[in-house]
Amino acid sequence: KSGTALTSCAWLNMPSSSISGTECENSERRPVAVMLSSDLVTRPLSGVSQADIVFEMPVTPSGVTRMVAVYQCESPKEVGSIRSAREDFIPLVAGLGAIYAHWGGEREALAKLKGRIVDNIDAMKYEGTYFYRRSGMKQPHNGFSSFDKLWQAASDLGYGTNNTFSGYVHKDNDKSKNISNLAEVVAINYTAPFNIIWSYDKVTDSYKRTRGGQPEIDYNNDEQVKAKVVIVMETESSFISKDYMNVRVTGEGRFVVYQHGIKANGKWKKDPEQLDSKLVFYDSDGKEFEFMPGKIWVEITIN
Repeated sequence: KSGTALTSCAWLNMPSSSISGTECENSERRPVAVMLSSDLVTRPLSGVSQADIVFEMPVTPSGVTRMVAVYQCESPKEVGSIRSAREDFIPLVAGLGAIYAHWGGEREALAKLKGRIVDNIDAMKYEGTYFYRRSGMKQPHNGFSSFDKLWQAASDLGYGTNNTFSGYVHKDNDKSKNISNLAEVVAINYTAPFNIIWSYDKVTDSYKRTRGGQPEIDYNNDEQVKAKVVIVMETESSFISKDYMNVRVTGEGRFVVYQHGIKANGKWKKDPEQLDSKLVFYDSDGKEFEFMPGKIWVEITIN
């Protein structure tokens, strides 16, 4: 395969996701980004293993994390626990041209979303129609939806459904290992119980996810979450209050990428003046980084 932003498989006549490079029938479909909880009570999450890309970051000074899971290829029968929108995730969603599904939000995020800065579906407005509460779980942790419901919402709200994201570069690179760059365990030192370990599995050529010392299991399929590519994106944050912090996701910074059991360094950039600009990852030569096809997780860490 050549390293192109949108690869295709001529002999199967099936194009690939512009996000993950995975061959799928829905590659022309607009991505949907769903805000997910990290709280202990919400584990295991539903549908988290089915996302093409997931962004995770701390959202409070005490270390609580949240994640936004972005779907293009797959359509989970259930997705959740869905939680509130956070301002720092909006540029990431906008950069993928995605529809943003969330359950309310913090003040600054809601002000922007009410101004239609990005197409979004707020469960605070549509509980009981496009969103529901699962029995046996306490609020606010019991908010869920399905992709049948989310696509119905997108249609009813008049949102476009065609993909506009230009794509990441995907190429199944040589798997020969440079012993100096071996990286079979990736530790993300978020505050416990949000701390993450990604462990390389040679059989599947992917990283398996452990959170808070336990395997990250998807409620939908009872399987451990895996990623072909793990990106650790370094940035800074500023204090807002005891419950909120601002994480910088525009401008530029360093990142480390893990794939095929090896690591490489680079620089990320996103135009702070253009909300829908692509978050670009560059290699040490200044070229756009080539990712192996497969699911991507971006762990955003604070320097």
